[in-house]
Amino acid sequence: MTKYVDQGKNDTRSGYGAGMTELGRTNPNVVALCADLVGSLKIQTFIDENPERFFQVGIAEANMMGIAAGLTIGGKIPFTGTFANFSTGRVYDQIRQSIAYSGKNVKICASHAGITLGEDGATHQILEDIGLMKMLPGMVVINPCDYNQTKAATIAIADYEGPVYLRFGRPKVANFTPVDQKFEIGKAVMLSEGTDVTIVATGHLVWESLIAAEALEAQGISAEVINIHTIKPLDAAAVLKSVKKTGCIVTAEEHNYLGGLGESIAGMLATQHPTPQEFVATQDTFGESGTPEQLMEKYGLNNKAIEKAVLKVLTRK
Repeated sequence: MTKYVDQGKNDTRSGYGAGMTELGRTNPNVVALCADLVGSLKIQTFIDENPERFFQVGIAEANMMGIAAGLTIGGKIPFTGTFANFSTGRVYDQIRQSIAYSGKNVKICASHAGITLGEDGATHQILEDIGLMKMLPGMVVINPCDYNQTKAATIAIADYEGPVYLRFGRPKVANFTPVDQKFEIGKAVMLSEGTDVTIVATGHLVWESLIAAEALEAQGISAEVINIHTIKPLDAAAVLKSVKKTGCIVTAEEHNYLGGLGESIAGMLATQHPTPQEFVATQDTFGESGTPEQLMEKYGLNNKAIEKAVLKVLTRK
């Protein structure tokens, strides 16, 4: 299998901040809005260099979405920023009515997604945001896997005309994708070819899938690992090509199995190529307080859980 090297741990939210810094220097139409979380979103450099293009709306997330929708009418490209829970659940009506229904060119950028928010607990963690966003007609949903890919995704969505949900996280995780990568919306990335099982992962679970694939290789199992950074539109062709070769699939995500990446793939496969599938995801539950590592272990969202799911799905081929 292809070997990937951890270039040094970094948080994906810092990738967003780095992407915004570059956009501030290259795209004069990009503006940033934030709901009192500048430090958490890592956008201080953008603000320092472009103070006239930053809007601090305070703890008024619904108002932020309305302002962002209005800014698009004047040709601006607004990037809204707050925690994923407050970027989606708290403002779903505003996103649906003012952004998605109208097809506004708003980039909804959501940090601290999933349970790896950690000690802040279930009220701030969200495990249903991908489902909420992917159900909105015309909404693109992106969940990059590391710092480099988050930076590339942030830059890429500025050139896309239409609403986008960009999801990223708080903890420092392995940074392993190319520094100067080209990010293609809706195009899966083949990380390692294999013949026995397909592992499709998104976000923080991509690196965990690569670790699992190495452990499986030591057991004589050849795993194909695919990074699905864009959940909607889904790269169905890449998934179909892989499962027609391997005959089974494991999906891995830091999200509820209801409404997430795994559900999208299951629906697609049910109609196009029925395939044995196992889900590595939370099982219809809220999170709780704890360190990211403790929570990933408890809720079965790490390399050990992926390895176990692969061994199970292989018995169903």
